[in-house]
Amino acid sequence: MGLFADQPGDDGAPGKERRLATIAVMTTTAMAVIDGTIANVALPSISNALNVSAADTIWVANGYLLAAAMTLITFSALATRVGFRALYASGGAVFTLASLGCALSTNLEMLTAMRVLQGIGGAAALSIGPAIYRTVFPTRLLGRILGLNALLVAASTAIGPTLGGIVLSVAGWEWLFALNIPLGIVGVTLALRAIPRTATVKGPFDLLGACLSAIAMGAAILATDAFTNNGQGAGPDLMMAALYSALTLLSALAFVWRQQRAPAPLLPLDIFTSSRFSLAAMTSLVAFVSQGIIIISLPFLFQNAYGYNVFHAALLFTAWPIGIVLAAPQAGRLADHYRPAMLSTIGLALFTLGLLLLAFVPSPQALDILWKEFLCGVGFGFFQSPNNREMLANVTRERSGSASGVLAIVRTFGQCFGAALVAIILATYTSDSASPATGVAENIHAMHLTIAVAAAAAALAACVSFARLRS
Repeated sequence: MGLFADQPGDDGAPGKERRLATIAVMTTTAMAVIDGTIANVALPSISNALNVSAADTIWVANGYLLAAAMTLITFSALATRVGFRALYASGGAVFTLASLGCALSTNLEMLTAMRVLQGIGGAAALSIGPAIYRTVFPTRLLGRILGLNALLVAASTAIGPTLGGIVLSVAGWEWLFALNIPLGIVGVTLALRAIPRTATVKGPFDLLGACLSAIAMGAAILATDAFTNNGQGAGPDLMMAALYSALTLLSALAFVWRQQRAPAPLLPLDIFTSSRFSLAAMTSLVAFVSQGIIIISLPFLFQNAYGYNVFHAALLFTAWPIGIVLAAPQAGRLADHYRPAMLSTIGLALFTLGLLLLAFVPSPQALDILWKEFLCGVGFGFFQSPNNREMLANVTRERSGSASGVLAIVRTFGQCFGAALVAIILATYTSDSASPATGVAENIHAMHLTIAVAAAAAALAACVSFARLRS
Protein backbone atom coordinates (compact mmCIF):
# COMPACT_ATOMS: atom_id res chain seq x y z
CA MET A 1 0.00 0.00 0.00
CA GLY A 2 1.37 3.41 -0.95
CA LEU A 3 0.98 4.87 2.53
CA PHE A 4 3.50 2.42 3.95
CA ALA A 5 6.03 2.31 1.10
CA ASP A 6 9.33 4.04 1.83
CA GLN A 7 11.08 6.47 -0.50
CA PRO A 8 14.60 7.93 -0.25
CA GLY A 9 14.68 11.08 1.86
CA ASP A 10 11.40 10.38 3.67
CA ASP A 11 10.99 11.97 7.07
CA GLY A 12 8.97 10.23 9.76
CA ALA A 13 9.05 6.53 10.67
CA PRO A 14 9.74 3.50 8.43
CA GLY A 15 6.76 1.94 6.66
CA LYS A 16 6.33 -1.04 9.00
CA GLU A 17 6.22 1.19 12.06
CA ARG A 18 3.78 3.53 10.32
CA ARG A 19 1.42 0.63 9.65
CA LEU A 20 1.28 -0.57 13.26
CA ALA A 21 0.94 2.94 14.67
CA THR A 22 -1.89 3.68 12.22
CA ILE A 23 -3.81 0.57 13.32
CA ALA A 24 -3.41 1.56 16.97
CA VAL A 25 -4.60 5.14 16.49
CA MET A 26 -7.48 4.20 14.22
CA THR A 27 -8.78 1.55 16.61
CA THR A 28 -9.19 4.06 19.43
CA THR A 29 -10.51 6.72 17.05
CA ALA A 30 -13.20 4.35 15.78
CA MET A 31 -14.18 3.48 19.34
CA ALA A 32 -14.60 7.11 20.33
CA VAL A 33 -16.53 8.11 17.21
CA ILE A 34 -18.89 5.12 17.34
CA ASP A 35 -19.59 5.92 20.98
CA GLY A 36 -20.50 9.50 20.14
CA THR A 37 -22.86 8.63 17.30
CA ILE A 38 -24.52 5.83 19.26
CA ALA A 39 -25.13 8.21 22.18
CA ASN A 40 -26.75 10.78 19.88
CA VAL A 41 -29.14 8.25 18.34
CA ALA A 42 -30.05 6.96 21.81
CA LEU A 43 -31.01 10.36 23.28
CA PRO A 44 -34.76 9.95 22.69
CA SER A 45 -34.64 6.42 24.15
CA ILE A 46 -32.65 7.60 27.17
CA SER A 47 -35.14 10.45 27.66
CA ASN A 48 -38.03 7.98 27.78
CA ALA A 49 -36.26 5.30 29.84
CA LEU A 50 -35.02 7.70 32.54
CA ASN A 51 -38.17 9.86 32.44
CA VAL A 52 -36.32 13.13 31.78
CA SER A 53 -36.90 15.91 29.27
CA ALA A 54 -35.33 15.99 25.82
CA ALA A 55 -33.40 19.16 26.70
CA ASP A 56 -31.89 17.46 29.78
CA THR A 57 -30.64 14.49 27.77
CA ILE A 58 -28.56 16.83 25.62
CA TRP A 59 -26.00 16.70 28.42
CA VAL A 60 -25.49 13.00 27.90
CA ALA A 61 -23.81 14.11 24.68
CA ASN A 62 -22.69 17.54 25.84
CA GLY A 63 -21.11 16.30 29.09
CA TYR A 64 -18.63 14.25 27.08
CA LEU A 65 -17.82 17.15 24.77
CA LEU A 66 -17.53 19.65 27.63
CA ALA A 67 -15.07 17.50 29.59
CA ALA A 68 -13.01 16.91 26.47
CA ALA A 69 -12.94 20.60 25.58
CA MET A 70 -11.83 21.57 29.09
CA THR A 71 -8.88 19.17 29.12
CA LEU A 72 -7.63 18.96 25.52
CA ILE A 73 -5.06 21.76 25.85
CA THR A 74 -3.74 20.23 29.06
CA PHE A 75 -3.31 16.78 27.54
CA SER A 76 -1.73 18.04 24.32
CA ALA A 77 0.91 19.79 26.46
CA LEU A 78 1.29 16.84 28.83
CA ALA A 79 2.12 14.59 25.87
CA THR A 80 5.52 16.27 25.51
CA ARG A 81 6.35 15.31 29.09
CA VAL A 82 5.06 11.74 29.35
CA GLY A 83 5.30 10.74 25.68
CA PHE A 84 2.67 9.97 23.07
CA ARG A 85 2.50 6.25 23.83
CA ALA A 86 1.86 6.55 27.58
CA LEU A 87 -0.72 9.31 27.26
CA TYR A 88 -2.59 7.63 24.40
CA ALA A 89 -2.81 4.28 26.19
CA SER A 90 -3.84 5.87 29.50
CA GLY A 91 -6.60 7.86 27.82
CA GLY A 92 -7.92 4.76 26.13
CA ALA A 93 -7.96 2.87 29.44
CA VAL A 94 -9.92 5.63 31.23
CA PHE A 95 -12.38 5.80 28.32
CA THR A 96 -12.95 2.04 28.47
CA LEU A 97 -13.57 1.99 32.23
CA ALA A 98 -15.94 4.96 31.94
CA SER A 99 -17.86 3.09 29.24
CA LEU A 100 -18.44 0.33 31.76
CA GLY A 101 -19.72 2.97 34.18
CA CYS A 102 -22.13 4.30 31.54
CA ALA A 103 -23.50 0.81 30.95
CA LEU A 104 -24.15 0.39 34.69
CA SER A 105 -25.78 3.83 35.18
CA THR A 106 -29.25 3.87 36.72
CA ASN A 107 -30.10 7.58 36.50
CA LEU A 108 -29.29 10.63 34.39
CA GLU A 109 -26.87 12.09 36.94
CA MET A 110 -24.70 8.97 37.04
CA LEU A 111 -24.80 8.59 33.27
CA THR A 112 -23.77 12.20 32.73
CA ALA A 113 -20.92 11.83 35.25
CA MET A 114 -19.62 8.75 33.45
CA ARG A 115 -19.86 10.58 30.13
CA VAL A 116 -17.74 13.37 31.62
CA LEU A 117 -15.14 10.77 32.63
CA GLN A 118 -15.32 9.36 29.11
CA GLY A 119 -14.62 12.85 27.79
CA ILE A 120 -11.50 13.14 29.92
CA GLY A 121 -10.20 9.78 28.70
CA GLY A 122 -11.11 10.60 25.12
CA ALA A 123 -9.33 13.94 25.35
CA ALA A 124 -6.14 12.28 26.58
CA ALA A 125 -6.11 9.91 23.62
CA LEU A 126 -7.58 11.95 20.78
CA SER A 127 -5.77 15.21 21.53
CA ILE A 128 -2.59 13.69 20.10
CA GLY A 129 -3.97 11.39 17.39
CA PRO A 130 -3.15 13.78 14.50
CA ALA A 131 0.20 14.56 16.13
CA ILE A 132 1.09 10.86 15.99
CA TYR A 133 0.32 10.87 12.25
CA ARG A 134 2.43 14.03 11.85
CA THR A 135 5.29 12.31 13.66
CA VAL A 136 5.33 8.95 11.89
CA PHE A 137 4.28 9.93 8.33
CA PRO A 138 6.42 11.84 5.82
CA THR A 139 5.09 15.21 4.73
CA ARG A 140 4.39 13.93 1.21
CA LEU A 141 1.77 11.54 2.63
CA LEU A 142 0.21 13.80 5.25
CA GLY A 143 -2.86 14.70 3.17
CA ARG A 144 -3.51 11.07 2.30
CA ILE A 145 -3.36 9.77 5.87
CA LEU A 146 -5.58 12.59 7.11
CA GLY A 147 -8.01 11.76 4.32
CA LEU A 148 -7.96 8.11 5.36
CA ASN A 149 -8.54 9.18 8.96
CA ALA A 150 -11.53 11.27 7.85
CA LEU A 151 -12.85 8.21 6.02
CA LEU A 152 -12.50 6.17 9.21
CA VAL A 153 -14.39 8.78 11.20
CA ALA A 154 -17.14 8.86 8.58
CA ALA A 155 -17.37 5.07 8.37
CA SER A 156 -17.56 4.86 12.17
CA THR A 157 -20.24 7.53 12.12
CA ALA A 158 -22.16 5.47 9.56
CA ILE A 159 -21.82 2.25 11.56
CA GLY A 160 -22.73 3.91 14.86
CA PRO A 161 -26.35 4.91 14.16
CA THR A 162 -27.11 1.66 12.34
CA LEU A 163 -25.51 -0.41 15.08
CA GLY A 164 -27.32 1.69 17.67
CA GLY A 165 -30.65 1.17 15.96
CA ILE A 166 -30.10 -2.60 15.82
CA VAL A 167 -29.08 -2.79 19.49
CA LEU A 168 -31.96 -0.58 20.65
CA SER A 169 -34.44 -2.73 18.75
CA VAL A 170 -33.45 -5.83 20.78
CA ALA A 171 -31.86 -4.51 24.00
CA GLY A 172 -31.65 -1.52 26.32
CA TRP A 173 -29.56 1.61 25.75
CA GLU A 174 -27.02 0.41 28.34
CA TRP A 175 -25.64 -2.08 25.83
CA LEU A 176 -24.64 0.75 23.50
CA PHE A 177 -21.88 1.76 25.91
CA ALA A 178 -20.91 -1.82 26.75
CA LEU A 179 -19.84 -2.24 23.11
CA ASN A 180 -16.88 0.04 23.81
CA ILE A 181 -15.29 -2.35 26.27
CA PRO A 182 -13.82 -4.95 23.86
CA LEU A 183 -12.78 -2.21 21.42
CA GLY A 184 -11.10 -0.33 24.25
CA ILE A 185 -9.11 -3.35 25.36
CA VAL A 186 -7.86 -3.90 21.81
CA GLY A 187 -7.03 -0.21 21.37
CA VAL A 188 -5.02 0.06 24.58
CA THR A 189 -3.11 -3.17 23.84
CA LEU A 190 -2.18 -1.99 20.34
CA ALA A 191 -1.19 1.46 21.58
CA LEU A 192 1.25 0.00 24.10
CA ARG A 193 2.79 -2.28 21.47
CA ALA A 194 2.77 -0.13 18.33
CA ILE A 195 2.96 3.61 18.99
CA PRO A 196 6.65 4.62 18.95
CA ARG A 197 8.28 6.25 21.94
CA THR A 198 8.78 9.98 21.56
CA ALA A 199 11.31 12.27 23.19
CA THR A 200 10.06 13.96 26.35
CA VAL A 201 10.96 17.32 27.79
CA LYS A 202 11.61 18.22 31.40
CA GLY A 203 10.66 21.40 33.12
CA PRO A 204 7.82 23.02 35.01
CA PHE A 205 4.29 22.21 33.92
CA ASP A 206 2.06 25.23 33.42
CA LEU A 207 -0.56 24.27 36.03
CA LEU A 208 -1.98 27.79 36.17
CA GLY A 209 -2.42 27.81 32.41
CA ALA A 210 -4.17 24.43 32.57
CA CYS A 211 -6.63 25.73 35.18
CA LEU A 212 -7.31 28.92 33.24
CA SER A 213 -7.95 27.05 29.98
CA ALA A 214 -10.34 24.63 31.68
CA ILE A 215 -12.23 27.50 33.34
CA ALA A 216 -12.52 29.41 30.07
CA MET A 217 -13.81 26.41 28.11
CA GLY A 218 -16.19 25.26 30.82
CA ALA A 219 -17.61 28.72 31.51
CA ALA A 220 -18.26 29.30 27.81
CA ILE A 221 -20.41 26.17 27.56
CA LEU A 222 -22.18 26.85 30.87
CA ALA A 223 -23.02 30.37 29.69
CA THR A 224 -24.86 28.86 26.76
CA ASP A 225 -26.53 26.23 28.93
CA ALA A 226 -27.90 28.94 31.25
CA PHE A 227 -30.42 29.78 28.53
CA THR A 228 -31.71 26.21 28.18
CA ASN A 229 -33.56 26.21 31.52
CA ASN A 230 -35.61 29.21 30.40
CA GLY A 231 -35.99 29.46 26.66
CA GLN A 232 -36.79 33.16 26.72
CA GLY A 233 -33.50 33.97 28.44
CA ALA A 234 -35.21 35.99 31.21
CA GLY A 235 -34.86 36.15 34.97
CA PRO A 236 -32.02 34.48 36.88
CA ASP A 237 -30.91 32.39 33.90
CA LEU A 238 -29.97 35.55 32.04
CA MET A 239 -27.97 36.72 35.05
CA MET A 240 -26.11 33.40 35.26
CA ALA A 241 -25.38 33.52 31.53
CA ALA A 242 -23.90 37.00 31.95
CA LEU A 243 -21.75 35.86 34.88
CA TYR A 244 -20.48 32.82 32.99
CA SER A 245 -19.76 34.95 29.94
CA ALA A 246 -17.75 37.40 32.04
CA LEU A 247 -15.84 34.51 33.58
CA THR A 248 -15.10 33.14 30.10
CA LEU A 249 -13.70 36.46 28.92
CA LEU A 250 -11.61 37.10 32.01
CA SER A 251 -10.15 33.58 32.17
CA ALA A 252 -9.42 33.58 28.40
CA LEU A 253 -7.56 36.89 28.68
CA ALA A 254 -5.70 35.61 31.72
CA PHE A 255 -4.77 32.43 29.82
CA VAL A 256 -3.31 34.43 26.93
CA TRP A 257 -1.41 36.64 29.37
CA ARG A 258 -0.06 33.55 31.14
CA GLN A 259 1.04 31.86 27.89
CA GLN A 260 3.00 34.96 26.88
CA ARG A 261 4.98 34.87 30.13
CA ALA A 262 5.15 31.21 31.20
CA PRO A 263 8.64 29.62 30.93
CA ALA A 264 7.07 26.50 29.41
CA PRO A 265 3.68 27.61 28.00
CA LEU A 266 0.85 25.14 27.82
CA LEU A 267 -0.02 26.32 24.30
CA PRO A 268 2.83 28.08 22.43
CA LEU A 269 1.10 31.07 20.87
CA ASP A 270 3.72 31.38 18.14
CA ILE A 271 1.89 28.72 16.12
CA PHE A 272 -0.80 31.33 15.45
CA THR A 273 1.69 33.63 13.72
CA SER A 274 0.97 31.57 10.60
CA SER A 275 -2.13 33.11 9.05
CA ARG A 276 -2.78 29.86 7.15
CA PHE A 277 -2.85 27.90 10.41
CA SER A 278 -5.02 30.47 12.21
CA LEU A 279 -7.60 30.79 9.44
CA ALA A 280 -7.78 27.01 9.05
CA ALA A 281 -8.43 26.69 12.79
CA MET A 282 -11.18 29.32 12.66
CA THR A 283 -12.75 27.64 9.63
CA SER A 284 -12.77 24.31 11.44
CA LEU A 285 -14.32 25.81 14.59
CA VAL A 286 -17.29 27.33 12.77
CA ALA A 287 -17.81 24.27 10.55
CA PHE A 288 -17.95 21.96 13.57
CA VAL A 289 -20.51 24.23 15.25
CA SER A 290 -22.69 23.48 12.23
CA GLN A 291 -21.97 19.75 12.40
CA GLY A 292 -22.61 19.71 16.16
CA ILE A 293 -26.08 21.13 15.56
CA ILE A 294 -26.90 18.58 12.88
CA ILE A 295 -25.75 15.38 14.59
CA ILE A 296 -27.92 16.23 17.61
CA SER A 297 -31.00 17.54 15.79
CA LEU A 298 -31.43 14.92 13.05
CA PRO A 299 -32.35 12.00 15.39
CA PHE A 300 -35.03 14.20 16.99
CA LEU A 301 -36.25 15.33 13.57
CA PHE A 302 -36.57 11.79 12.23
CA GLN A 303 -38.14 10.25 15.35
CA ASN A 304 -40.12 12.98 17.12
CA ALA A 305 -41.12 15.10 14.11
CA TYR A 306 -41.33 12.70 11.15
CA GLY A 307 -42.39 9.63 13.15
CA TYR A 308 -39.69 7.15 12.08
CA ASN A 309 -38.76 4.41 14.55
CA VAL A 310 -35.26 4.17 16.01
CA PHE A 311 -33.93 1.69 13.45
CA HIS A 312 -35.27 3.54 10.40
CA ALA A 313 -34.01 6.85 11.80
CA ALA A 314 -30.57 5.29 12.14
CA LEU A 315 -30.65 4.12 8.53
CA LEU A 316 -31.67 7.60 7.34
CA PHE A 317 -28.70 9.11 9.18
CA THR A 318 -26.16 6.98 7.29
CA ALA A 319 -26.38 8.93 4.01
CA TRP A 320 -24.36 11.76 5.54
CA PRO A 321 -21.29 9.70 6.58
CA ILE A 322 -21.43 7.69 3.36
CA GLY A 323 -20.96 10.95 1.48
CA ILE A 324 -17.94 11.70 3.67
CA VAL A 325 -16.55 8.20 3.04
CA LEU A 326 -16.63 8.80 -0.70
CA ALA A 327 -15.32 12.38 -0.64
CA ALA A 328 -12.73 12.54 2.15
CA PRO A 329 -10.04 10.20 0.72
CA GLN A 330 -10.19 11.89 -2.68
CA ALA A 331 -9.99 15.33 -1.05
CA GLY A 332 -6.98 14.17 0.97
CA ARG A 333 -5.17 13.02 -2.17
CA LEU A 334 -5.96 16.27 -3.97
CA ALA A 335 -4.74 18.30 -0.99
CA ASP A 336 -1.22 16.95 -1.51
CA HIS A 337 -1.19 18.56 -4.99
CA TYR A 338 -3.63 21.51 -4.95
CA ARG A 339 -4.36 24.37 -2.57
CA PRO A 340 -6.13 22.92 0.49
CA ALA A 341 -7.94 26.22 1.09
CA MET A 342 -9.57 26.06 -2.33
CA LEU A 343 -10.73 22.47 -1.79
CA SER A 344 -12.07 23.31 1.69
CA THR A 345 -14.03 26.29 0.38
CA ILE A 346 -15.65 24.19 -2.36
CA GLY A 347 -16.58 21.55 0.20
CA LEU A 348 -18.14 24.07 2.58
CA ALA A 349 -20.18 25.58 -0.25
CA LEU A 350 -21.65 22.13 -1.01
CA PHE A 351 -22.22 21.52 2.70
CA THR A 352 -24.11 24.81 3.02
CA LEU A 353 -26.26 24.01 -0.03
CA GLY A 354 -27.24 20.63 1.41
CA LEU A 355 -28.24 22.17 4.74
CA LEU A 356 -30.27 24.88 3.06
CA LEU A 357 -32.20 22.21 1.15
CA LEU A 358 -32.88 20.29 4.37
CA ALA A 359 -34.03 23.43 6.18
CA PHE A 360 -36.07 25.26 3.54
CA VAL A 361 -37.21 22.45 1.25
CA PRO A 362 -38.25 20.00 3.99
CA SER A 363 -39.76 16.62 3.23
CA PRO A 364 -40.47 13.56 5.43
CA GLN A 365 -39.94 11.27 2.42
CA ALA A 366 -36.93 8.99 2.86
CA LEU A 367 -35.44 9.52 -0.63
CA ASP A 368 -35.59 13.30 -0.32
CA ILE A 369 -33.86 13.13 3.05
CA LEU A 370 -31.19 10.73 1.83
CA TRP A 371 -29.94 12.68 -1.20
CA LYS A 372 -29.83 15.97 0.70
CA GLU A 373 -27.91 14.34 3.55
CA PHE A 374 -25.57 12.74 1.03
CA LEU A 375 -24.81 16.17 -0.47
CA CYS A 376 -24.02 17.46 3.03
CA GLY A 377 -21.67 14.54 3.62
CA VAL A 378 -19.82 15.02 0.33
CA GLY A 379 -19.34 18.70 1.11
CA PHE A 380 -18.14 18.13 4.66
CA GLY A 381 -15.77 15.35 3.59
CA PHE A 382 -14.32 17.55 0.88
CA PHE A 383 -13.73 20.29 3.47
CA GLN A 384 -12.33 18.32 6.38
CA SER A 385 -9.28 16.50 5.01
CA PRO A 386 -7.69 19.48 3.20
CA ASN A 387 -8.39 21.78 6.14
CA ASN A 388 -6.76 19.41 8.64
CA ARG A 389 -3.75 19.11 6.35
CA GLU A 390 -3.50 22.90 6.17
CA MET A 391 -3.32 23.10 9.96
CA LEU A 392 -0.78 20.34 10.57
CA ALA A 393 1.47 21.14 7.60
CA ASN A 394 1.95 24.74 8.73
CA VAL A 395 3.70 23.91 12.00
CA THR A 396 7.01 22.20 12.73
CA ARG A 397 7.11 18.62 13.96
CA GLU A 398 8.11 19.94 17.39
CA ARG A 399 4.83 21.87 17.49
CA SER A 400 2.70 19.01 16.13
CA GLY A 401 1.37 18.15 19.58
CA SER A 402 0.16 21.73 20.10
CA ALA A 403 -1.36 21.87 16.61
CA SER A 404 -3.08 18.54 17.19
CA GLY A 405 -4.47 19.90 20.45
CA VAL A 406 -5.83 22.99 18.70
CA LEU A 407 -7.41 20.79 16.02
CA ALA A 408 -9.11 18.66 18.66
CA ILE A 409 -10.19 21.72 20.67
CA VAL A 410 -11.91 23.51 17.80
CA ARG A 411 -13.62 20.29 16.73
CA THR A 412 -14.82 19.41 20.23
CA PHE A 413 -15.74 22.92 21.33
CA GLY A 414 -17.54 23.56 18.05
CA GLN A 415 -19.62 20.39 18.41
CA CYS A 416 -20.31 21.17 22.07
CA PHE A 417 -21.46 24.71 21.31
CA GLY A 418 -23.62 23.41 18.46
CA ALA A 419 -25.27 20.88 20.79
CA ALA A 420 -25.97 23.63 23.33
CA LEU A 421 -27.64 25.71 20.61
CA VAL A 422 -29.95 22.77 19.89
CA ALA A 423 -30.85 22.65 23.58
CA ILE A 424 -31.72 26.37 23.53
CA ILE A 425 -34.00 25.95 20.52
CA LEU A 426 -35.69 22.86 21.99
CA ALA A 427 -36.32 24.67 25.28
CA THR A 428 -37.66 27.73 23.46
CA TYR A 429 -39.93 26.18 20.84
CA THR A 430 -41.23 22.97 22.41
CA SER A 431 -43.54 22.39 25.39
CA ASP A 432 -44.06 19.27 27.48
CA SER A 433 -47.70 20.24 28.08
CA ALA A 434 -48.63 20.55 24.39
CA SER A 435 -51.16 18.20 22.81
CA PRO A 436 -49.79 15.39 20.59
CA ALA A 437 -50.66 17.22 17.37
CA THR A 438 -49.26 20.51 18.63
CA GLY A 439 -46.16 18.76 19.94
CA VAL A 440 -45.39 17.28 16.52
CA ALA A 441 -45.80 20.69 14.88
CA GLU A 442 -43.52 22.27 17.49
CA ASN A 443 -40.87 19.60 16.93
CA ILE A 444 -40.95 20.06 13.16
CA HIS A 445 -40.63 23.85 13.51
CA ALA A 446 -37.82 23.61 16.08
CA MET A 447 -35.80 21.07 14.10
CA HIS A 448 -36.07 22.99 10.83
CA LEU A 449 -34.93 26.10 12.70
CA THR A 450 -31.88 24.28 14.06
CA ILE A 451 -30.94 23.14 10.55
CA ALA A 452 -31.30 26.71 9.30
CA VAL A 453 -28.92 27.87 12.06
CA ALA A 454 -26.51 25.11 11.02
CA ALA A 455 -26.68 26.33 7.42
CA ALA A 456 -25.84 29.88 8.56
CA ALA A 457 -22.81 28.58 10.47
CA ALA A 458 -21.65 26.56 7.44
CA ALA A 459 -21.97 29.64 5.23
CA LEU A 460 -19.88 31.64 7.70
CA ALA A 461 -17.23 28.89 7.67
CA ALA A 462 -17.17 29.05 3.86
CA CYS A 463 -16.57 32.81 4.03
CA VAL A 464 -13.68 32.37 6.47
CA SER A 465 -12.20 29.67 4.26
CA PHE A 466 -12.57 31.89 1.20
CA ALA A 467 -10.60 34.61 2.99
CA ARG A 468 -7.56 32.29 2.84
CA LEU A 469 -7.70 32.38 -0.94
CA ARG A 470 -7.55 36.16 -0.88
CA SER A 471 -4.75 36.43 1.66
